[in-house]
Amino acid sequence: MMDIRQKVVKGVVWSVIQHWGSQTISFAVFSLLARLLKPEEFGLVALASVFIALMEIFLDQGLSQAIVQRQQLEPEHLDSAFWANLTVGILLTICSIIFAKPIANLFNRQQLAPILQWLSLSFLLNSFSCVQQAIFHRELAFKFVAARSLLAALGAGTIGITMAVAGFGVWSLVGQKLAGALVGAVVLWSASDWRPRFCVSVKHFQELFAFGINAIGLNAINFFNRRTDDFLIGYFLGPVALGYYTIAYRVLLVMTQLLITVTNQVALPTFSKLQAEPERLQRAFYAVTQLTSLVAFPTFIGMAVLAPEVVQILFGSQWRSSIPIMQVLAFVGILHSMFNFNSTVMMAKGKPAWKLGVNCLTAVVNILGFILVTRWGVVAVALAYVIGSYLTFPISIYVVRKLIPLQPIAYLRQYAIAIAATSVMVSAILAAKYFLPSLLSLPASLAIYTLIGAVFYALTIFILAPKLFWHILRFMR
Repeated sequence: MMDIRQKVVKGVVWSVIQHWGSQTISFAVFSLLARLLKPEEFGLVALASVFIALMEIFLDQGLSQAIVQRQQLEPEHLDSAFWANLTVGILLTICSIIFAKPIANLFNRQQLAPILQWLSLSFLLNSFSCVQQAIFHRELAFKFVAARSLLAALGAGTIGITMAVAGFGVWSLVGQKLAGALVGAVVLWSASDWRPRFCVSVKHFQELFAFGINAIGLNAINFFNRRTDDFLIGYFLGPVALGYYTIAYRVLLVMTQLLITVTNQVALPTFSKLQAEPERLQRAFYAVTQLTSLVAFPTFIGMAVLAPEVVQILFGSQWRSSIPIMQVLAFVGILHSMFNFNSTVMMAKGKPAWKLGVNCLTAVVNILGFILVTRWGVVAVALAYVIGSYLTFPISIYVVRKLIPLQPIAYLRQYAIAIAATSVMVSAILAAKYFLPSLLSLPASLAIYTLIGAVFYALTIFILAPKLFWHILRFMR
């Protein structure tokens, strides 16, 4: 039997492949579709997705996480979870079809109703494969999960682009989402040997649901924290404004997830092993904070400075209104990357309730901010998101200090090199933008600005912290 450590290592590798591969494919497709479709079409699907995401909170009921976590798992647990998921999937689909028209009337967008009705089929498709995916996660068989994600992204992208080129407009986005759900379900059923029996045990369902109910609460909080801005923009400002916001936020989301995916694979098991050694845990926390800041600061601040070039190259000139939104949201990206480690420490120290509390507070602050500023436009909503995130970040640090001997000055010192080097990088890029001729094409300009920024960033680190510079080089090798 394969050693558990080998399984974990392989699982980490395949997990990274899954996230990076599927995110890269999805973003490439997203970029192509943005060139083919209008902002209003993106906004309509984004608005429909708010309600789909709300219903999805109740789809799995946390049963998948319970299957992965449960030490003693019996066949009745799997059977009961499957039929419970399928039943809920059918009910959610029916409810969405019934309430689609009232929701469309609420937003005074009649074309929203059929979009919601068709997207609701994803509940049915996803409910078929929740248990299979949980089994693969439990067995650390991330290769199959990665295959599912990659093939689903490819299948969905192919359908979406084909429909967009053929002139289906907003329906190409709907077709893309449904194709991804269908391909994902087919791949998981093909790869899994498990098949459900016609057996439901109330006792076994309750054992899973007792654990899963906590996941529902956390998912609900995350939903309101993440989707309230979309809802308010769609309601008060319309689908066109939401389309611009969606493009900017998608870039932020992809960059953040790619960064967090890799660091989380290392941070959580490392912090968990050191939870009984506060001093070593403190040093590990400082180390990952510094290394992540050295990536996050130049990446997100660089994106803010180069947003005019990036948006026009990736999405086309019709999305110029997304540029100021992206520039503002870049500052949230930095914080999300760093906040992730605070949450990881709470989980590693066995304090999920503390994480839930911090998330609740963050959600409340963000929602209040969104409600207050939506009338002033999309950029104001993005600014509220930034301000709310920075207001609540010190509270998460305060919570972490209760778990490890964190010294505020020593902690802030971990950001010093990244901030200094990023400041030099930004100055170099702005100088290049000012002095270089504007006759260069956008791709050529972006390449030159990126190269200049990278060189000055690396040189600054080498001058200020040569030991750190060589340590990073050795780490990359």
